[in-house]
Amino acid sequence: MVSAARRHRPEKPRLIKVMLTRTSDYESIGEKTYRQVRTDILFGKLVPGEKLKLDRLREDYGASVGTLRELLSRLATEGLVVAEGQRGFEVAPVSAENLREIAALRLLLESHALTQSFAAGDMDWEGRVVAAYHKLSALEKRLLSGQRADSETWKRYDWEFHHALISDCGSNALLEAHAPVYDKYLRYQMVAGIFRGEIAAREHKKLLECALSRDAATARDVLAIHIQACVDFTIAKGKLPSTA
Repeated sequence: MVSAARRHRPEKPRLIKVMLTRTSDYESIGEKTYRQVRTDILFGKLVPGEKLKLDRLREDYGASVGTLRELLSRLATEGLVVAEGQRGFEVAPVSAENLREIAALRLLLESHALTQSFAAGDMDWEGRVVAAYHKLSALEKRLLSGQRADSETWKRYDWEFHHALISDCGSNALLEAHAPVYDKYLRYQMVAGIFRGEIAAREHKKLLECALSRDAATARDVLAIHIQACVDFTIAKGKLPSTA
């Protein structure tokens, strides 16, 4: 007999589309340009504080000035671009203080989502987690051996693993709140150019083991260490001002 809790289990949330994936041929020019500019900000090609001159952007991205104004305003609402009134736009600045705030918010959201996901996860969820970990760990092994890897691919695999862990949390609103926070956290990793090496790889493996054993309490502790250690490592590199 099916229990009442199972009969009323909420519909599984759809997987949030990864913002860093390559754009589809079916997207509009404006959407393609938005995603490319956004990716260039997240990966540090457009550096913090850089003036975003429309004439230069038009040449670089092949979009009209009107399209560029619209997408820069959209990015400003996301906190990735700062609108300066009549002076135009610039890439949002970074600071150690802001990194700590973003990291704390990521930990808050991800810990809650992780707990819910571990409780509800089924075999399909396990499959997503294992598949995502396989890709990430294979790329981390290449990096640890001294091989070069495309930073966008590396961080996309990192995102896919962390997202898979929380993907069965039962709340689209929670996943949608988490995604842009994760992206801002990622931006700091790219700006500082960090790879914590074997330590981070071990933490990912431990998170996988916790997922397969449904040990949410230990996973939350590992996640807290994973995030805080990255923050400490990033700030220790000395590339961030104290405040924006």
